Amino acid sequence: MSLSSFLPKPRSAGTIKSKWASDDEDDVPVTKQVAAPARKGPPPYGQRQGFTPRTAEDFGDGGAFPEIALVQYPLDMGRKRNTGAQRIETLPLQTDGDGNIRYDRILRQGDKTDNKIVHSQFKDLSEKDIKDDESLERPDEELIKATAEKTRKALEKLVDGKIKSAQPKQVTQQKNGPTYVKYTPASQNASQNSGAGSRIIRMVEAPIDPMEPPRFKHKKVPRPPPSPPAPVMHSPPRKVTVEEQKSWVIPPCISNWKNAKGYTIPLDKRLAADGRGLQELSINDNFAKLSEALFIADRHARDEVKIRSDMQGKLAAKEKREKEEKLRMLAQRAREERAGLVSGGAAPASGVHPDRAAAMNDGEASDSDDSVDEEDKQQLREREELRRERQKEREREVRMSHMGADTKARVLSKSNDRDISEKIALGLAQPSTSKESMFDQRLFNQSQGLGSGFGADDSYDLYDKPLFQGSTANAIYRPKRAEENTTGVATEKLERMLGEGGGRHRGFQGAGDAGAVRDGPVQFEREQTDVFGIDEFMSTAKRGRVDKDKDKEDTDPKGKRPRRD
Repeated sequence: MSLSSFLPKPRSAGTIKSKWASDDEDDVPVTKQVAAPARKGPPPYGQRQGFTPRTAEDFGDGGAFPEIALVQYPLDMGRKRNTGAQRIETLPLQTDGDGNIRYDRILRQGDKTDNKIVHSQFKDLSEKDIKDDESLERPDEELIKATAEKTRKALEKLVDGKIKSAQPKQVTQQKNGPTYVKYTPASQNASQNSGAGSRIIRMVEAPIDPMEPPRFKHKKVPRPPPSPPAPVMHSPPRKVTVEEQKSWVIPPCISNWKNAKGYTIPLDKRLAADGRGLQELSINDNFAKLSEALFIADRHARDEVKIRSDMQGKLAAKEKREKEEKLRMLAQRAREERAGLVSGGAAPASGVHPDRAAAMNDGEASDSDDSVDEEDKQQLREREELRRERQKEREREVRMSHMGADTKARVLSKSNDRDISEKIALGLAQPSTSKESMFDQRLFNQSQGLGSGFGADDSYDLYDKPLFQGSTANAIYRPKRAEENTTGVATEKLERMLGEGGGRHRGFQGAGDAGAVRDGPVQFEREQTDVFGIDEFMSTAKRGRVDKDKDKEDTDPKGKRPRRD
């Protein structure tokens, strides 16, 4: 039974009219049209409006259509074939056992052996259960023996063939006999093959010369690419931090011995590649212990200093209270003496109650502050100021006693120059009230200078006059008269030196009294080329010898040589 027997019959018999049939022709039923072969070839003349030949069947047995202005390739003549690298191969769709399209076939394109291992499915990322896989089970003993025997026979066959080919006496026998083939040509003409309709051809394998060199050169084909690596699943991409970027930077290795270019390389760049960043730094615990010990010692020292300062403050406050109490007692005594209550030779504590004096010594507040008037306070301030001035003078005297003679004299001279309070009190210190400019008017009337000729280049007369003359020079280059009350300065010796000759230098024994009183700076003399007069002595000696020879010639005429004409 066929499928058509179960289907209902069509309500109307459909017909298909041929595209190229005329109106007079009858329509062809659908069933008959399907069964009839399709019409091939171009449409007849007059019905080719909109016809475009595309395939070889559109041309029929003829050539191109000149009335159609298109590129035509009848029987594919003139069409360029896609060969070599330009050939496009379209892979056919393939499905797996479940009917899913295998899109991974594009990864195996061009691999004819199909030996590559391509991980293109999700199951390749999951672990396999080797225990449940039947293809990975270990073979039994019978299969192992059969495989070993088969392998042994194949290896023996290869080895025997190599051995026999290496022996010239072994000539290869013809394995196959002649083969007979019946040949019938396509064209059966009386002029061909002597009128025979068929022939019988005997095919025999040509003999092989064992000494013949090889006719063909075996060229090794490049090995095909191996299987692609298994994919590695990575985590989602994230933004790279600055620390990670720095960790990826590989510092250049700088030699510690060679520097051909002579560059100045910083130490941090030189030591960047020695592996210090890869080492784990281990800090000794003793550093923490030392820091803790120093902190404890510092805190203990601060506590001691604080306690000491508090104690000193208490002692100073106690001493101050005692002094104030003593001054109050003295003031009370003075007031009582002025009032005539007590005599001058009485005890200072006669007008003070013993309990009250004890309370004052203990530091308690008393009511005597209210009785001190303004006059006593003013006297107290004056005495305090006088006491401070005397204390400063004593400190200054102590410092002066520890100074040397030179330092003490310098300090005294500075203090004498700066202290003008006595002159101000006497009215002797008068400031200069001159409104004239501070210039020496004598320099403006000089005719010398650049206008009158500065001088020759080889002359050394830049300073034609001394800068200081007369009393000014004596005041500069002679020490001042020392004061008699200057401590640490030998005034008598200094006066004796000044009185003997103005500080004349000590001469040498045997030298003349050429020393004079010097009233200016040190003066230098021009250097003499011949200090000891050797050149003058030699010139005199030579001149005397020449004069002696002349005198000898004049006195002895026989000594002359005869003249030759």
